[in-house]
Amino acid sequence: MTDALFDIAGKIALVTGGTSGIGRMIAAGLVARGAKTYVTGRDAARTAAVAAEIGGIALAADLGDAAGPAALAADFAAREDRLDVLVNNAGANASGSLVETSVADWDLVMNVNLRAAFFLTRELLPQLRAAASDADPARIISIGSIGGLHVPNWEAHGYGASKAALHHLTRSLAKALGKDRITANAIAPGPFPSRLTDTGSDAVRKSVATYVPLGRPGEADDVVGVVTFLASRAGAYVNGAVIPLDGGYVAAL
Repeated sequence: MTDALFDIAGKIALVTGGTSGIGRMIAAGLVARGAKTYVTGRDAARTAAVAAEIGGIALAADLGDAAGPAALAADFAAREDRLDVLVNNAGANASGSLVETSVADWDLVMNVNLRAAFFLTRELLPQLRAAASDADPARIISIGSIGGLHVPNWEAHGYGASKAALHHLTRSLAKALGKDRITANAIAPGPFPSRLTDTGSDAVRKSVATYVPLGRPGEADDVVGVVTFLASRAGAYVNGAVIPLDGGYVAAL
């Protein structure tokens, strides 16, 4: 193998929810490897600040709003005529309790985690198709969760259902878009530091020590490595896969 297999320099990427957690890790990693990277977030000022810090380009977007994906796609299309890598990372969580979950909670999680990924992908198909070729397909990389691969020991009904559905959407997109030379894959992270997971808390540290065979939470290089693989020539023939990125958590259940 050579470094050329993993070269993504010069590619154009869009990372939703790129202002914190895994999204920021991915966006910063793509920038560091020479990709022109657009970063989205709901808060325009915060998105601009993060993009400036990592060397990306800010695009404010509220993907929880029904009109958000189309607005973001139009904003992107005004700047670029092609898109090599779309990373559907934007995510939301709310009460997962069967008793306490409200309709608003359920809708928030489904709208951001699933609806936005579907409609943003659809709206950006002209740019993805423009970037695609036999030798180098355009890539859709969706960030799912191990919560969509197994049922945890706490209630997370909406979140788990949304991520399981995102994994299935990934497979259906792979089947539908392969003819256009566009691949679709998902990454299912385990515990990574984020707004949703405090890996420094006693509870998470105990869970990691108990259930993750490698005995540590995920780090930036772990997710950047998988995204780089999928976005580069090395991953050009991977299509319709859901890749657990969890230190062996699901395998050890």
